[in-house]
Amino acid sequence: MSERDEGGALGGGSPLTHFDEQGRARMVDISDKSETVRTATARTTVVMKPETLQLIKQGRIGKGDVLAVSQVAAIMAAKKTSDWIPMCHPLSLTGVDVDFSDNGQDELYIEATVRTKGKTGVEMEALTAVSAAALTVYDMCKAAEKSMVIGPTLLVSKSGGKNGDYRLAEE
Repeated sequence: MSERDEGGALGGGSPLTHFDEQGRARMVDISDKSETVRTATARTTVVMKPETLQLIKQGRIGKGDVLAVSQVAAIMAAKKTSDWIPMCHPLSLTGVDVDFSDNGQDELYIEATVRTKGKTGVEMEALTAVSAAALTVYDMCKAAEKSMVIGPTLLVSKSGGKNGDYRLAEE
């Protein structure tokens, strides 16, 4: 007997719906799912030297306005998630909001909230958005500092769909 049980799960956990009976990858059929309003919020952190964060906040990075460019990168990435992540359905997004904050020292926080009215969630779109924004921050600031660290990247919350709402338990 293989590791896969009759429900398509490895090790008896929840079903892995992206695999067929032969264990091959597939895109899940969402035809019978109900359309609902769905939202997801993701967050990541870029850790950097205090001097680099100050350059960003003062608009003194040579490549331009880091936060403005990163915000556009996040929105574009959310819209293109299905091009990056093989089993994601292409979605018509109804909104993407990107916010930046910092701890005043060495951490830049990026948060994205993505919305749609559809048959599948937007968690991957939110995670892709913050990832693209963080990578853009790195790209635009690497001349000032190559030792920046991205992460952790995580899902903060989601709503809509049959599985209901999720909210990250704050530490």
